[in-house]
Amino acid sequence: MNLKVKLSFWQIINMNVGFFGIQYSFGLQQSAVNPIYDFLHASPDEIPILNLAGPLTGLIIQPIIGAMSDKTWHPRWGRRKPYFFIGALVCSLALFLFPFSSSLWMAAGLLWILDVGNNTAMEPYRAFIADTLNEEQQPTGFQAQSFFTGFGQFLAYISLFLFPIVFVGYTGSLPTWIYASFFLGAVLSITSIWWSMSKTQEIPPTHEELAALKAEPLNVFSPFIDIYKAVLEMPKVMWQLFLVYLFQWYAMMCYWQNNSKSIALSVWNVTPSNPQGYEKAVEWNGLIGAFGFIVTFSIAFYLAKLAKKHGAKMIHFVCLLFGAVSLLCFPLVQNQYLFFAVVIGYGIAWASMMGIPYLMVVAVISKERYGVYMGIINMMIVIPMIIQNVSFGYVLRNFLDNDPRQAITFAGVLLVLAALSTLIIKVNKNKVLE
Repeated sequence: MNLKVKLSFWQIINMNVGFFGIQYSFGLQQSAVNPIYDFLHASPDEIPILNLAGPLTGLIIQPIIGAMSDKTWHPRWGRRKPYFFIGALVCSLALFLFPFSSSLWMAAGLLWILDVGNNTAMEPYRAFIADTLNEEQQPTGFQAQSFFTGFGQFLAYISLFLFPIVFVGYTGSLPTWIYASFFLGAVLSITSIWWSMSKTQEIPPTHEELAALKAEPLNVFSPFIDIYKAVLEMPKVMWQLFLVYLFQWYAMMCYWQNNSKSIALSVWNVTPSNPQGYEKAVEWNGLIGAFGFIVTFSIAFYLAKLAKKHGAKMIHFVCLLFGAVSLLCFPLVQNQYLFFAVVIGYGIAWASMMGIPYLMVVAVISKERYGVYMGIINMMIVIPMIIQNVSFGYVLRNFLDNDPRQAITFAGVLLVLAALSTLIIKVNKNKVLE
C-alpha cells in the first residue's frame, strides 16, 4: 500500500502554482470577454447565450477527462499530468488568438476553444491535489488552489486597469490593452503548469491498483460507463451540494455578465454604446475586481483553519452571506471608490467557493474515484450556468428591463438562497471536516 508522504508548505504551494495560469485565463473570461462582446456590439440579452461555451464544454469535457484520468497511468508521464498539460497548451493558443477576433461570432468560437482547454486542465488538477495529499493536508491543498485562484484572477482584473495606461489606443475594433492582457495569459497558462509538473511527482499506483487498471483498461466507452455508475452511487452530500450550486453559480454568471455595465450606469451614466465612457467602467471594474481577489488570496488559508475548527458547511454558509450582501449593495453605489468596500464580501465568498465545498466531497468518496467525482462536481457547477445562459436573456429582457443593476440585485438574492441551502447539507459527523 502506498502511503502519502506529508509535504512541506512550500511543496504544496509549488504543486498549486499551475492554478495561477489557469485562473488568470478564467479571470479574463470573467472580466474581459464580456466587454469584448460589448465592443463588438452585442446586445445585453445576447450576452448570456454567448457565454454558453464555458458551462457546456465543462459539462461535456470535465467528467470525461476525469474518468479517463482515473484509468490512466504512465511510468514517465503519470496519471493526471498529461491531461492538464495538453489543456494548458490549448488555453495558450486560444488566448493568443482571442484579441484578433474580427467579429462577434469569431470571439464566441475562440471562447469555445479556450474553455475546452481550461476544462481539460482543471479537473485532473483538482484530482491531482486529492491524489497527492493526505486527509490532514487536503484543506491546505484545496485552499492553496483558492489562493492561486484569487491571485491569478487578481492579475487578470488589475490588467484591465493598468494596461490601458501603458497600451493606449485601438488595434482594429478592440483597445490595444486587450491584446497585452491576453498575450500575458497565453504565456502564464503553459509556464505555470510546467512549473507545477516539474516540482511535484505523482504517487504511483500500488500493484493492486495497477492490476485493477489492467483489468478495466481505458476505452472509448469507459468514461461514460464510469460517469453513469458514479452518478448512481453519488453520496447524498453531493446531491445536497447541487442545490447550493444551482443558486450560487446562476448568481455568479449574472454578476460577471453585468458588473461593468452596472458600474457604467451607476457612476458615469453611460452604456456600451458610448465606447470611451464604457471603457472607463471596464477599467474600474478591473481595479475593484483585483482588490476583491486580494481579499480572496489573503483569506484563503485562514478559511482552511476555520473549516477544521467549525466545519466546512458552516464556513461556506457564512461566506455566501458575505457575498450576498456584497452583490445586493453593488448596484446602489454611485461613488466609484465605495466599490472597494462593497467587493470585500465577494472576495470572501469566492475564496470559499474555490476550496471549501471540495472538503465536504473528498471526505465521502474513495481516492480511486477522485477524478470522475471531481468531474461530476464540475457538472454541478456548469448545469446552473447553462440554465442561466439559456434563460437569463429572457428574464433580463422581460422582467429586469435589460438593466444590469437589477441583474446584480437578482444575483444577490440567489446567493442568499444558496447560503440557506447550505444549511440543508447533512455531513458525516465521523469526519474531521464536518
